[in-house]
Amino acid sequence: MLHLNGVEHVYPNGMRALDGVTISIGKGMFGLLGPNGAGKSSLMRTIATLQTPTAGAIRFGDIDVLAEPGRLRATLGYLPQDFGVYPRVSAYDMLDHMASLKGVISAADRRATVESLLVQTNLWGVRTKAIAGFSGGMRQRFGIAQALIGNPELIIVDEPTAGLDPEERNRFYNLLVEIGENVVIILSTHIVEDVADLCPRMAVLAAGRIQLQGAPGDLIARSRGTIWAKTIERDRLDDVKLGYEVISTRLFAGRTIIHILSETDPGNGFAPVEGGLEDVYLSTLTQIRRASAQPAV
Repeated sequence: MLHLNGVEHVYPNGMRALDGVTISIGKGMFGLLGPNGAGKSSLMRTIATLQTPTAGAIRFGDIDVLAEPGRLRATLGYLPQDFGVYPRVSAYDMLDHMASLKGVISAADRRATVESLLVQTNLWGVRTKAIAGFSGGMRQRFGIAQALIGNPELIIVDEPTAGLDPEERNRFYNLLVEIGENVVIILSTHIVEDVADLCPRMAVLAAGRIQLQGAPGDLIARSRGTIWAKTIERDRLDDVKLGYEVISTRLFAGRTIIHILSETDPGNGFAPVEGGLEDVYLSTLTQIRRASAQPAV
């Protein structure tokens, strides 16, 4: 179990990236959902011991992460949003090198580790190919392969499916699900579908704070009765925004379907809808914007 208590991080320029983050994450897939700039990468880097928080405490099992970062790194697998490799080196040789850096000293053990990971990530057929020639999806699967070296108990993946086509995204989904049953996996993303499809538990991080957390189904149920929809002409959208809290819009057959947030029946032709996780997420961001726009008392 990973426990964070009151974690804060303020950068030297005064920007507060994390503001009192308190959360507990158990085994399995956990989705951390938030917009760009919400503090997700700062939180992932902090958990991964790449930066020390300004305040707070982090524990993983019996490890005090801030006091013993080396112990956490020994059991950590990390796939950052952008990771660098030697592009002209083959996938096999790069994994062999990384396994050596992670303490797999025996050549036989490294060979067994590397071959197993290449098969698991469906890269065996391109093991001798230079990583420079990999597609985006292949690079991400290689990233997971290197993160799995040493059988980590905590795996962090930061925006792993951004830029992948649907086929590669599904392949990546299946790989994460396969490895996620007996370890803690944190999936940090701004893509709602990633969390909805993969994660039995999740949290929304925005403005450096945990805004809500729980099982996606429970969070959707809590929103029941607050999401309303209506189809309007495209040129009326600005007028509607003046009178209602619009959380999403999409075009359909030349017209615009809008979803609004309202605790009571807004009337005017709006009908209640069974919101999905996207509605929960967007309504949360709407409420944050509303609160930040109100003048301080």
